[in-house]
Amino acid sequence: MNNEKRARRAWRCMTCGVLWLAVACAPLRAADPATADDGDEAGRLREGIRRMITAGRDRVFPAMVNINVVAVSYWGGKEHKHRSVGSGTIMSPEGYVLTNYHVTHNGRKFVCTLSDKREIDAILVGEDPLTDLAVLKLDLSEIEGAGSPLPVARFGDSAELRVGDYVMAMGSPFALSRSVTLGIVSNTERVFGGTWTQDDENMELDAGQRTGLFTRWIQHDALIQPGNSGGPLVNLRGEVIGVNELGGSSMGFAIPSNLSRTVMRALIEHGEVARSWIGVSVKPIEKTGLREGVLVNSIVKDGPADRAGLEAGDVILAIDGDAVTVRFPEQVPPLIKRIAELPIGSNVTLRYRRDDQAADATLTTEKLQKDRGDEAAFRAWGISGLEITEKMARDLRLDNTAGVLVSGIRDGSSARLAEPPIQPGDVIRSIDAEPVADLAEFVQRYEKIMQAEPLPEYLLVEFDRRGSNHVTLLKPKPDDDVDPPRELRKAWIGVATQPVIAKLAKRLGHPDSLGFRITRIYPNSKATDSALRVGDVIVALEGEKVEPRGLQDSGLFARELRKLDPDGTATLTVLRDGATQEVQVGLERTHIRPEEARTERNRDFELTVRSLTFFDRDENRWGDDIRGVLVRSVESAGWAGLGGVRSGDLIQRIDRHEIRGLNSYRAAIEAVTKAQPERVVFVVLRGVRTHFQFIEPEWKPVAKSAKFESTEKE
Repeated sequence: MNNEKRARRAWRCMTCGVLWLAVACAPLRAADPATADDGDEAGRLREGIRRMITAGRDRVFPAMVNINVVAVSYWGGKEHKHRSVGSGTIMSPEGYVLTNYHVTHNGRKFVCTLSDKREIDAILVGEDPLTDLAVLKLDLSEIEGAGSPLPVARFGDSAELRVGDYVMAMGSPFALSRSVTLGIVSNTERVFGGTWTQDDENMELDAGQRTGLFTRWIQHDALIQPGNSGGPLVNLRGEVIGVNELGGSSMGFAIPSNLSRTVMRALIEHGEVARSWIGVSVKPIEKTGLREGVLVNSIVKDGPADRAGLEAGDVILAIDGDAVTVRFPEQVPPLIKRIAELPIGSNVTLRYRRDDQAADATLTTEKLQKDRGDEAAFRAWGISGLEITEKMARDLRLDNTAGVLVSGIRDGSSARLAEPPIQPGDVIRSIDAEPVADLAEFVQRYEKIMQAEPLPEYLLVEFDRRGSNHVTLLKPKPDDDVDPPRELRKAWIGVATQPVIAKLAKRLGHPDSLGFRITRIYPNSKATDSALRVGDVIVALEGEKVEPRGLQDSGLFARELRKLDPDGTATLTVLRDGATQEVQVGLERTHIRPEEARTERNRDFELTVRSLTFFDRDENRWGDDIRGVLVRSVESAGWAGLGGVRSGDLIQRIDRHEIRGLNSYRAAIEAVTKAQPERVVFVVLRGVRTHFQFIEPEWKPVAKSAKFESTEKE
């Protein structure tokens, strides 16, 4: 290959954003160009690329963390704990971790797994939903004396990115160990809202919470999956040039590093990103027929722009003397960001045109308030409520932000049983004639009322519903844990049956004989000593036919049986091999069904257990030597759930305490609660295998990120 051709190839490699470095890494040969082996050169090129990828990966991989989050969500009038995972990057020696807001949102506990597999607790420093960024801080006291400094990644300049540049997406997809994928940049200024609506209010993380107002995403095709959220997008120099946020269909979208760096700095210094706001939304002019400026799409009533006299339909031509033209959706985020970065309270002069007349307006920026308010659950009343922000009040056409917006109601709760019942969407204005200003005040009123001795019989609650004002009476007494009612012990035969109706009877060869086919004879019952067999069809009881007409009659035989003396015997007429015969069976008293079993709920470990029943033993083929309590339900992100205890487990031992039933279970829980060990071992039977589950309780109160967690006191 001659020098001219070599130069052209090197230039083509430079334009792709990566291969030029590979050429530089591959030494040129002194051999005659005429005898050059292109295969060898291709091999060196591949090796150079591989080395660059490895070097870039190794600069960031050690600083990447897997984030395990215990978070809460609110639905059905209750607070529900759940677990989620995401990724992040250590960006400073002090242990600050950059990730996504949607990874940390509503988090109660954060545990970061480092590259050396150590698990370190972290606290939330701050969140910025408008850019979907958040910052955590590692508890460095847990790794003191480790002997090596904390690995740290560094930011690159996202403005240098070009379409075609190679990038690596790093993270922990599906909560698996860290991974890296390679792709190219497809677009450096991707916006979403403008694609269809050409408006600035374009994306929502969840209901009512915008994101992306200031973001032009980096679109790339390095594969990312759930769990990669918050992980770094890295160039081949090993610099973080983005934070991965969205992905799917072979497309990924990352928040540029230049925006991420600014947001991270503000969150560390102030815990929030303070931004200016003037109360307008804008539209690009490409399809408006205008040649300059940006169209005012809407005006917020009583906002800075409204008070300065601007109207929807005006065209902003200049800001503080600088000409403005926004032709395309991709130009909207920089304009909004420019205004947002002004100091709050700044005086801004807008040059605008209305009906071919130009004019100036001077306005004062205000602080951009959050979109969606905090949320809390009030367990005793069966209500979850939202703080009402200014944006929520505007969107819901409320007169003001006073009160609490009801976001959910629990079935069977005091709120649901109130007359009239409270509903989601109602705005609670007062309790017992005392106005409720906001969620914080609602929390205080709730706690004060629930600590009263005695509790008031009823509370007078005033609420607004779609413009109408209502009052209702709410009973504040919390729901007690009540065991399900038990049926009186009546006559029973130790068999399970299925109804044989007309079509099935015809198929079985006895179309004129309806009844109940025996599907199982329970061991250790009197039925095992009788002449009954599986497959017999019971057609009569004490000479009276038992003929089900449909599946709705599946309980007919059991109901007729209960009318007999439980200490006596019963005569069954059964059909077997085409002939009927009578069988005498000793009667027994009915056994407790699983739904009638006694239960015990523990709110520390967040699980509910129940006693074993005859039917549990039969279903699981357990003998009388198998003892314990069955886990009826477990909060997935509670102490027991995080330790691996599952619904359906049979708890047989807690630490050194053997569990034989509910009484010994209560005693064991009381003992470990009193001792408060660092670790509690639950020995459970799951299927045919014994499992040791290690529970790590948080006996002492710890700092939480949620503002109103106290409302869920047990």
